[in-house]
Amino acid sequence: MSMTDPISDLFVRILNAGARGHEKVIIPASRVKAEILKIFKAEGFIKQYQSITGDGHEVLEVELRYFPTRQKKSYITGIKRISKPGRRVYVGKKDIPRVMNGLGVAILTTPSGVLSDHSSRQQGVGGEVLCHIW
Repeated sequence: MSMTDPISDLFVRILNAGARGHEKVIIPASRVKAEILKIFKAEGFIKQYQSITGDGHEVLEVELRYFPTRQKKSYITGIKRISKPGRRVYVGKKDIPRVMNGLGVAILTTPSGVLSDHSSRQQGVGGEVLCHIW
């Protein structure tokens, strides 16, 4: 079965696993997904991720992060997909969005690779806004 938007699938799998309290979630691998997960890890939204081979296909195993309370409450409150296959959203270096007044993170694909909003402001590059996470 082919998938129209694999990046949205990544976000939905992570949100659903977090809502159900799962420790880990398995996601079909791609280079862009690995770069997005690297930013999630650097920003503290997930514990870790690793690439493994399952059933002859490469997959990403993501270990989710929860607040240390009795009820499992995920660090990821929400993810919003901004640029979609039907409508791409590009921004210049002066128009990079701030998510929830700096509490969240915008993820962009730029000529320098996949970057967070903070990194792209430092490097002075714009690009396609993939998502907002908070």
